[in-house]
Amino acid sequence: MHALPLLLVPGLMCDHAVWEPLLPRLTTDRSCTVVDHGQADALPQMAHQLLASAPPQFVVAGHSMGARVVLEVLRLAPERVRGVALLDTGFLPKPAGSAGEDEAAKRLALLQIAQSQGVRAMAQQWVRGMVHPDRLDDAALIERILAMFERKSADIFERQIHALLTRPDGADVLQRLCVPTLLMCGAQDAWSPPAQHEAMQALVAPAWAQLDLIAQAGHMAPMERPAEVAGALLGWLARVLPTP
Repeated sequence: MHALPLLLVPGLMCDHAVWEPLLPRLTTDRSCTVVDHGQADALPQMAHQLLASAPPQFVVAGHSMGARVVLEVLRLAPERVRGVALLDTGFLPKPAGSAGEDEAAKRLALLQIAQSQGVRAMAQQWVRGMVHPDRLDDAALIERILAMFERKSADIFERQIHALLTRPDGADVLQRLCVPTLLMCGAQDAWSPPAQHEAMQALVAPAWAQLDLIAQAGHMAPMERPAEVAGALLGWLARVLPTP
């Protein structure tokens, strides 16, 4: 029996740094690959890219925008996915009317900062609402997040914002899930709150869905509380059947 490969899908402007603190525990019995979205500007495009280089069968965990990419992977090739973990994310499309306009305006305001002042300046604004308030004075954590964003360009930020503003509705994908499914978020995630994950859990058949909240963590839970997040992921992976 062999453990299935695990694909780790980062979110908006994120990379391997989101997952690195977890890898010592996740890689003891399986291969782990962190996905790179490259220059893609649509979630289905990101999903196609992932599938083009993925093994025939795999398990997959996505964080934030990365989890929305995972939903598109499931839409395209559900037969290849043996288990799914969706972290600090959502499933609904951009809302209509003023709510959607407000979301677009906030995202485009950050893009304007990235283009005029640099990605790091934008990230300094963005991070304020993305970690637990108690961690805002954690200089090492904040620097890891800022440095991660700074590795990407304002052009990539623009492409990924476009991908999020044109995101598909994932409700139908969740309703069809029939593999071990973990829904997880920081208990103090202000961007993708627990209630959003409870709504996702309600769409998945009870036999498959599990919801875990990570105490004292915000939207960047894998970087804020890596031991707790890794533990939850290991519990989920234990529910995934290995290959013969």
